[in-house]
Amino acid sequence: MTTPSLPRDELKAALAARQELGHEYDDAFVESLAERIEQTLAVRAAGHPYPAAYPAPPAPGPRRASYGGGADLALAIISMVAAIPLSAIAVVNAGTGGLFIVLTAIVLINFAHVLRPRRG
Repeated sequence: MTTPSLPRDELKAALAARQELGHEYDDAFVESLAERIEQTLAVRAAGHPYPAAYPAPPAPGPRRASYGGGADLALAIISMVAAIPLSAIAVVNAGTGGLFIVLTAIVLINFAHVLRPRRG
């Protein structure tokens, strides 16, 4: 589990604002900085990964079956390339029934690949 870090961008902006406002606002700046540090330390001590002011990023949704990975894309391309000669051979040797069997086999292979258990 990672511990939250202080929001550096916000601290830099606050420091820049303090420099613009001058020394009259030093006490308010120091108080604000101390409050942020105390909040971050309290969150770390409580074991929460994110303070309440900074909500945790949303959990990833269920993984969709898509042709995005290398193996998925390779299987899709090979299936399309193999369908052409296999269809021609099937039609010449077995007619429409052979064509149906070849295309059904290609579709089933792709469905089996998409529905396989994923690692990670």
